[in-house]
Parts: sequence; structure tokens; C-alpha cells
Amino acid sequence: MLFTDDTDAALQAAVALVNSTDEPGDPLGSVEDLSAFLAAWSYTGRHDATQDELDAVRRLRPALRALLLAERDEAVAIVNDMLARARALPQLRRHDHWDWHLHAVEPDRPLDERVVVETAMAMVDVIRADEMSRLARCAADDCDDVVLDLSRNRSRRYCSTTCGNREAVAAYRARRKT
Repeated sequence: MLFTDDTDAALQAAVALVNSTDEPGDPLGSVEDLSAFLAAWSYTGRHDATQDELDAVRRLRPALRALLLAERDEAVAIVNDMLARARALPQLRRHDHWDWHLHAVEPDRPLDERVVVETAMAMVDVIRADEMSRLARCAADDCDDVVLDLSRNRSRRYCSTTCGNREAVAAYRARRKT
């Protein structure tokens, strides 16, 4: 285990959020989609289920992307800024199926603020472990999504099986051509 379960979950949720798009088929295209996203990633606390809340969460994508792909020292500055703006106060909490873990804002704070703080808190673990290389851009030529590599051997290069398969087929076809 590289990180704690709550850190893994927050990082995976942040990557899923960052890799969602404003294009048709956006996994966060509606308030109902946001509710499903929150349930899938075990977000707890206040959920207003409004268009304004959805829009606020979708607006987080560029800032979270910048954090996830930042160099270590730049990530430190971003994390510190995010936590300071949210007036984060880390406290141990236990709820639902989660054992003791850190929350840094109250559960009644706006969802977009809680997403930022949860991501920043997860990045604290990544930075402290000097594991920034676990986050990268997808290696597929036509994809700019973020990859979170939690594998032991650091072998994950693609954001999805689709990108990996597409690259493998392209390489196969290139070899057959020559």
C-alpha cells in the first residue's frame, strides 16, 4: 500500500473529475451525474444537488489539473494556497465505512470547497512521500488526460484501457506497414 485508502480515493476522484470534459458525454453533464459521481467516490457531507453546485464543481477542473500535474515545489505552493483559502483545520473523523482519516473542512461547507480541500490533503501525502511521478499526462498521442499510477512497478502509462489499446493497435499497424 503506497497511500492510505482515503488518499487513494481522493486522488482517484480528482483524476476522474479532471479527466471529465464539457463535451457531449461528459460524466458530469447533469446534477444527477454529479450525485452519481459523489456516491461512486464516497463523498460525504452537504450536497445541494443544484445546477450552481454542478457548475462550481466543473469549474474546479483546471485548478485541480494544474495541481495534479505540477512539479513538487509548485504543488506545495498550490496546496498551501488552497488550504489557506479554505481555512482548513485538519481533524480526524470516522464515518460510514471509513476508519479514522483526516477531514480539513466541515461537512456543511460547499461541495466545491470540500473537493478542493480533499484533493489538496491527498496531495500533501503525495508531496511528503516524494511520489509526484505517480501523476502524469496520458502517454497516448491524442490524449491529454491525467494518469494516476498506483501500481507497485510504476508501469501505468495510459489514462484508460481505451487509450492503451488504441496505441497498441497503432503500433501494430505501423510495424506491419514496414
